[in-house]
Amino acid sequence: MSTMTMPSEYRSASADFDAYLDDIRADTLIDSRNAIYTVTQGVFQTFRRRLDIEEAIRFANLLPPVLRAIFVADWDPDEVKRPFEDRRAMTREVQSLRGDHNFSPDTAIRDVAAAVRKQVDETAFDRVLQTLPDGAEEFWRP
Repeated sequence: MSTMTMPSEYRSASADFDAYLDDIRADTLIDSRNAIYTVTQGVFQTFRRRLDIEEAIRFANLLPPVLRAIFVADWDPDEVKRPFEDRRAMTREVQSLRGDHNFSPDTAIRDVAAAVRKQVDETAFDRVLQTLPDGAEEFWRP
């Protein structure tokens, strides 16, 4: 019986997530890992609400393991799909997650987009975004 080696993306998952946190921290000056987690989760949930399940899975498969886990965590697949709106409205949605404990700046979507793009294959990322509903590419434009 042959064994398959563990994919390197899982071996380096913690280090890759730390690099993501460092990128957000450098761009936003948010120093708390908890606050950065909430910003990231808010952005991911806001985006996810605008996709159907198949689209969301295609998108999630591009993310490194820890970001992928955050993207799919606490998912309510029965939630009504929302349309893409202007960035200001979607930023308010990001900021509404855990209201009193959410320190997402008005640039949250842009900041997360820039940091996520450093963690993914941008060519593949852009290719998948083109297959998603109108508004998806603009959402992830840093």
